[in-house]
Amino acid sequence: MEGLTIRASRPSIFCSLPGLSGDSQRRSPSDGFLRLPASSNAVDNPKLVANSASFHPISAVNVSAQASLTADFPALSETKERLKKGEEKAENIVWHESSICRCDRQQLLQQKGCVIWITGLSGSGKSTVACALSKALFERGKLTYTLDGDNVRHGLNRDLTFKAEDRTENIRRIGEVAKLFADVGVICIASLISPYRRDRDACRSLLPEGDFVEVFMDVPLHVCESRDPKGLYKLARAGKIKGFTGIDDPYEAPLNCEVVLKHTGDDVSCSPRQMAENIIYYLQSKGYLES
Repeated sequence: MEGLTIRASRPSIFCSLPGLSGDSQRRSPSDGFLRLPASSNAVDNPKLVANSASFHPISAVNVSAQASLTADFPALSETKERLKKGEEKAENIVWHESSICRCDRQQLLQQKGCVIWITGLSGSGKSTVACALSKALFERGKLTYTLDGDNVRHGLNRDLTFKAEDRTENIRRIGEVAKLFADVGVICIASLISPYRRDRDACRSLLPEGDFVEVFMDVPLHVCESRDPKGLYKLARAGKIKGFTGIDDPYEAPLNCEVVLKHTGDDVSCSPRQMAENIIYYLQSKGYLES
């Protein structure tokens, strides 16, 4: 038996293990090889795991004579995505009901839990309005918690990039957390760009009818870009940031949101406090500020 060869088509990898005979000559840039002798314990043990900064775990199967396993790294990436989407779920899990129900917690807080989802372009004023809303409700004796898009990426979502699939996962996680706050009876304010309708609609579907209040910061791109509080538009225009919403990545405005906060250029109607009051008026009309 000549031995076992593990072949990785992507990315470029070359490994040599001390004490193991084998091909020590570098291969072409597109291929990486890890060659083990036939007498190695790895052949006798069908569970060989190559694990390093460059390798994903790879399990070898029983072989006879010459065998080659191709590690298709995109396929491994697809497996990761399936796990993210929940297509492969943990087994033997059971939902445990609490002895305290949502209505009990809402009675204690004298309010109804819901999610206020503030969406809009970067620089549209989402975080500013969220802070003003939280303060105004606090002054009314109402308990809120704000999930700011940037803040959440410092902790819960620190492992996510700004690629489309990671942005979807970012929204999904925040939606699940917001749902928990609403179940507690807290008015949860989620403030993030959330550019895609399907992702926002997926979060809406997590909650009972009416408990997802979508607030659209209807502020034109040129106004947001003129503000540019973080300097991100400037970087995007210079090509230093790719996939930036509003520049080279789309923003899908809500079609049927509950509240629209439209920029009119008027300092009074467009003030953060007044915009917060507009949201509070909606909450009052729907009975969320009472148990």
